[in-house]
Amino acid sequence: MTDIKIDSIIRSKRRSIGLEIARDARLIVRAPKHVSLGLIEDVVYKKRSWIVKKQGLVRKRIDAIAPKEFVQGENFLYLGREYQLTIINEKEIPFIFKDDRFQLSIHHLHDIRNLFLNWYRNEARRVIEERVRRYSSLSLLQYNRINITGAQRQWGSCGAHGSLNYTWRLIMAPLTVIDYVVVHELAHIEEKNHSRRFWNKVYKILPDYKARRSWLRENGHALTI
Repeated sequence: MTDIKIDSIIRSKRRSIGLEIARDARLIVRAPKHVSLGLIEDVVYKKRSWIVKKQGLVRKRIDAIAPKEFVQGENFLYLGREYQLTIINEKEIPFIFKDDRFQLSIHHLHDIRNLFLNWYRNEARRVIEERVRRYSSLSLLQYNRINITGAQRQWGSCGAHGSLNYTWRLIMAPLTVIDYVVVHELAHIEEKNHSRRFWNKVYKILPDYKARRSWLRENGHALTI
């Protein structure tokens, strides 16, 4: 029995046991359908040093992110770049992104977080819908609808009837990374698990998907406000 906590076990038709440290430091085990819990725990025990090290690094990155104060000159991410917040004396327009700056009316400081969230959500819908249409056309993978969610632990998901779900937090990532998540979920329309066929489908659309996925794993913790 291992003293390492297993936060989630996801079973599928895969042939081997895989370990994943999520961006919130949870341990996710991906295993074949009929593998026993005892065998899973044995693998986790053997990999305990690697797990502890990776979880420690993730927790350090999380702790290093200071909560947003929403003050003059503070930086906020948009499409992989940081832009400063400027407080302006404007009554008519509460919040706008203009001239490579986020501009907030001093009269709406009390509602600044909601203004940011609404703007990010609207931008996420605009950008992600355009990217989904583009890659749907390129791949001939047909979807049903697109939902923009507030999910904190999933970048995206694919529903049973071809509905695609993406968190608004993706709008803070580079466009290349957004495209990876878009393609990932589109591929799930035909391949419901992470089998070799699934990754081959992703590869055919984005041959460099591994680099994009690595960026998300290394930097995803910072995509928040």
